[in-house]
Amino acid sequence: MIKLKSSDKEAVAGYLFVLPNFIGFAVFTLVPVILSLVLSFVNWDMLSPPKMVGLANFINLVGFHKEAAGFVANDPLFWKCLGNTLYLMLIIPVEIMASLVLALVVNHRIRGINLFKTIYFLPTITNGVAICLLWAWIYNSDFGLLNSIIIKCANFLSIHAHGIPWLTSVEWAKPSLMMMGLWIMMGGYNMILFLAALQGVPRELYEAAEIDGAGSWEKFWSITWPMISPTTFFITVMAVIGGFQGGFMQAYIMTGGGPDRSTMTLEYLIYNHLYSWQHVGYAACIAWFVFMIVFLVTIFNWRFGGKLVQYSHY
Repeated sequence: MIKLKSSDKEAVAGYLFVLPNFIGFAVFTLVPVILSLVLSFVNWDMLSPPKMVGLANFINLVGFHKEAAGFVANDPLFWKCLGNTLYLMLIIPVEIMASLVLALVVNHRIRGINLFKTIYFLPTITNGVAICLLWAWIYNSDFGLLNSIIIKCANFLSIHAHGIPWLTSVEWAKPSLMMMGLWIMMGGYNMILFLAALQGVPRELYEAAEIDGAGSWEKFWSITWPMISPTTFFITVMAVIGGFQGGFMQAYIMTGGGPDRSTMTLEYLIYNHLYSWQHVGYAACIAWFVFMIVFLVTIFNWRFGGKLVQYSHY
């Protein structure tokens, strides 16, 4: 029987504690990721045997071919969905700024602030499907809350007005989803992270600035903003990653990807290719292309955005 030293026994015990998590990671994450990469090089409809096609899926996804009118994308729907995804991500800076403003508000010790925090955090812990159904009713063109308010205000001002087709017109569908996303995100985890960062700023810095005669804006710009810049950078990176991966649930429940596929995002496109059209290999190809976009954008953020972050060791 092999006798182990006490240090070796501790190492073995450590490995045994880690082993269940590693097995779970390998089975449910690592192996599926590797298999999806393999699938991106095949054509498979889940009914017939898969056929290896090499880089054909990737070439068809991002390639162009020449027609009489000029160069045309091999897969126009992919570029439309990529454009929709980037359009919806335009709300990210507004979401971050709104979260910061809310955090600045709740950072003050005023009467009823705990109730205010609870109200603004409720959307985060509410079921996403319930939120989508609620907003689908708010946006309803015939009996929705928003159009009712608009028409009543117009009647009060003696102005003839019609309800806005929030979710049924190409012009309004994406802005409608962006407004709902702003309502959900501004009081969620981003606000909590900003609040934690704000409460970590040393009071002595503000006291010294006040002695020097600094006003509220000077204190925010010279002390608060630099001190919370690591949190701002983290939230920005995570928001961009989430933006490329988001938009499915809202579009699936509220618009079905329409009208005219104007709310169909990359995530929704992957779902359709996989479950609606049984294009397993092509769906995996899109997923890996999205991964590469997110990876490059994240590297870009760390390479250039990281220079703006000030890490304080106060």
